[in-house]
Amino acid sequence: MNEKETINVKGTEITLMSNAKEDYISLTDIAKYRNEKNPSEIISLWLRTYSTIEYLGLWEKLNNQNFKPHIYEEFKIESVKPHFWMSPKKWIMETNAIGMFSKSGRYGGGTFAHSDIAFKFASWISAEFELYLIIEFKRLKMEEQKRLSQEWNLQRTLSKINYRIHTDAIKDTIIPKTITKEQTSFVYADEADLLNVALFGMTAKQWRDINPKTKGNMRDHATLEQLIVLSNMEGINALLIRQEIPQKERLIQLNKVAITQMHSLLDNKLIKKFK
Repeated sequence: MNEKETINVKGTEITLMSNAKEDYISLTDIAKYRNEKNPSEIISLWLRTYSTIEYLGLWEKLNNQNFKPHIYEEFKIESVKPHFWMSPKKWIMETNAIGMFSKSGRYGGGTFAHSDIAFKFASWISAEFELYLIIEFKRLKMEEQKRLSQEWNLQRTLSKINYRIHTDAIKDTIIPKTITKEQTSFVYADEADLLNVALFGMTAKQWRDINPKTKGNMRDHATLEQLIVLSNMEGINALLIRQEIPQKERLIQLNKVAITQMHSLLDNKLIKKFK
């Protein structure tokens, strides 16, 4: 799990653990709404019911290729008996479940479950509590999306600004005042392919020849790292153009920039978070 956050639900602090694809919510924190001193007992009471075992088993069958259904079926049969008892640790270890996990630690430790399962547990605790939990969870997710959208829009804006700097430099330095529109377009394509070769190792036409059935162009299929480096290279190339450095020399320098920056970005944790 990469990210930890908390939300307040009816005066109870609920911890969330998230990765790039899934959200896990603390069952221990939810259980504290019912019994603050002994939340593990509340979780065990919930786990011993037939409906809970059935739901957990169905969830694992849908999401977990390594789940042990035969053990689940045995638990489901046993769950109707008065002596049946279940704990998160027992369920996880014996069925190879992934819908729940335990985290040690005095602060932020406890039993966590996938949001699908956590909402089910919350509904067992209290229908009102479940509703408020869903509301706060959705609010948090909307805020995250808004923040990521703003950060991505900023990157796109910077890319557009760099592109304008790049094209202005071409107009001021490379394009003669009396050339035709067709010649202007040719020079733009030439400089664009300079960046393509420096970063992607091929021109736009070469990429199209290799990928005749693929929709879009080379840059449409670029990674986030490549788009960031491309944006940076446009600004650098604009500076090199103004210095009247020959295209062959600029290609060598830009290729070195692309290699260095890609190495840096591939291990950048912030970029991985955006993905």
